[in-house]
This record gives sequence, C-alpha cells and structure tokens, in this order.
Amino acid sequence: MKGTVTDVVTGDPVLTDQGSEGIRVRMRELSWTGTVVPDNFDFFCMKEGIFQDTKVFKGHYNVRIDGAFIPLVRLSIAGDTIADESKYIDIAGVTQADFKVQPFLKLEWIGDPVVSGGKITANVRVTRAVSPADFKAKIEPMGGYNDNFLNVTDVRLFVSEVPYVGYRDWDNRYTTEIDYSDNSFDVLLGQTVTITTTGVIPAGRTVFIRAGARINYATENIKRHNYNAALRVDIPR
Repeated sequence: MKGTVTDVVTGDPVLTDQGSEGIRVRMRELSWTGTVVPDNFDFFCMKEGIFQDTKVFKGHYNVRIDGAFIPLVRLSIAGDTIADESKYIDIAGVTQADFKVQPFLKLEWIGDPVVSGGKITANVRVTRAVSPADFKAKIEPMGGYNDNFLNVTDVRLFVSEVPYVGYRDWDNRYTTEIDYSDNSFDVLLGQTVTITTTGVIPAGRTVFIRAGARINYATENIKRHNYNAALRVDIPR
C-alpha cells in the first residue's frame, strides 16, 4: 500500500518528520476471522508526505493517518463518532490510499539562506493553514477545548548532516529554537521571521536545514511540527 498526504486547499504535499513525531499511518485489518483481534499496524510517512509499505497482507482494512493537521477521526467526550474521514479499502497488490488534510500551519522559505562566519541565517514565513474558526468548529466538539490550542509555541531552524533533518534527526550544536509564550506569535503570522543557527559550523561542511513550527495542540498526545522543505547548505572553506 502507498499513498500521499496533501493540503486539501492548496494540493501541496504535507511535509513532515520521519518517525513518531511526524505523520503516523495506522492500519487495522477488518477481514480477519480469527478469534484474536489483530493489533494496529503502524508505520510513518517519509518527510515528503508520502508513505509506502510493501508487506501488507491482502484484505479489507481501515486506514487512518494522524499528524499536524485536523484529526480525521474525531470523537465526542461520550465516545460518539463526530467525523470519520479515515479510509476503508480492499488491499491487494499495489493499492493507492491518498489523504487530503487541513494542516495547522504552513511554512515557507523567503529568499535563500545566507552563510557568514560558520552560521546560517534563514528567513521563514509562518501562516495558518486552517482558519481559527474552522479549527474551533472541528476541535471544540471533542471536548476540553481551549483557545490557547491555536497558539504557536515555537519555531525551529533544524540543522543536520542528513537530508531528512527534523525533530527526529537534528544537531543540537547548531539548531536554533525560538519559544513564544501565550499568543505572542500572532503578530508574526504572515511576516518574515529571521532565524540564525547557533554555534559555528566547520568550514567545508555540507548540512541540511529545515524550519518547523507547531501549535499548542496535540494529536494522539503528540504536539507535532509542520515543516517546509529541506535545503542543502554548503559552508565555504
């Protein structure tokens, strides 16, 4: 089985982390006839917002994904189903399962990063990919709603020597995190945020950078980042 995760509004791929902090794909076989109910089968998207697993048995499955976007499966406090946008599919051979979601945030590079003295300075723009009204309309019925869920809590410039840089793989000698309290980031939404790496990256080194930001809301108990695309940066000798 394979598939893509895209923004329902723009059609752009939803870039993510590689691991439990990114987009999780959860499968449950519904055609199983044994006495023991099979466990959930989980795996994770690649950073480009695509997923694939070639070791899935033929059968009828429920497939859902969870990430830094409006949950596809939403339950009330009483456990009643409010919405179920997961997929029920028959898998046999190569089967495509694409998802369209509402990401919390959208991140974009503004211009090219600049290298000076072993430090990288990059400009990033962060905007909401789902309106506050739509977010509240879909999250509040699940119970325990708080307006501070929409607060942007941090923006990070991740640095790594591998191209799948992100929360799962980053070098803390150079990665920069800027934390924001309460709703203080709201005035920066849609504006250019300038971030410079920490430490001094050795001359001649090749690194990869990626910006990530997250809101004060957890999906499946994890506050996940939304990302932009990774960039390669060569540090001059």
